Amino acid sequence: MSERTIVHLMRHGEVHNPEGVLYGRLPEFYLSDLGHQMAVKAADFLSKHEIVHLVSSPLERAQQTAAPLATLLEAEVTIDPRVIEADNLFEGRTVGAEPKALAHPRNWWLLRNPFRPSWGEPYQDIATRMRAAVADARDAARGHEAVIVSHQLPVWIARQAFEQNSFVHDPRKRQCTLASITSLTFDGDDYVGFTYAEPAGDLLPDDLKAGKKFVGGA
Repeated sequence: MSERTIVHLMRHGEVHNPEGVLYGRLPEFYLSDLGHQMAVKAADFLSKHEIVHLVSSPLERAQQTAAPLATLLEAEVTIDPRVIEADNLFEGRTVGAEPKALAHPRNWWLLRNPFRPSWGEPYQDIATRMRAAVADARDAARGHEAVIVSHQLPVWIARQAFEQNSFVHDPRKRQCTLASITSLTFDGDDYVGFTYAEPAGDLLPDDLKAGKKFVGGA
């Protein structure tokens, strides 16, 4: 008889980034006060589930987001570099509140191929590493549930990979807001489907809800 296992992919909370830096994998970008509140809300939501395995990206914002849940569960956090933020050639640039600055002619070469994409880590590579990380988390939590705290693009690409959808997309339309949870359900090794929740949705700034606020990293 097959076992039902759920792997929850959680995006980290809001990061303190007043300059609008595209921080990507840069160190020393930490959760804001609001981000910590988001992490607590998400932890409370997940603590009601049968979580037996907890994983985090090595980046500080992800580990800080995982911390409240680890405390509630009295669990250790496994650091997995496979669930880190996507590599991005725009990393470290500051565009403030205007992401259209990236469309400056000096950046056209980097923007030449949105299908791969040409400005960063190939979507297929992200999918491969995320699928492997999810498989290991599923195996570690057989018959129970696991949580992986990661970043917007890796979570979104993982979801598209399991749903067998195209990776090409408009980043503004990703259903993966701050501290959101994309839950992948498996019957044995077979993927069954997903659910999506926003336990900290009431904490999202109005401009972010409306898609008007630029977020310098994912």
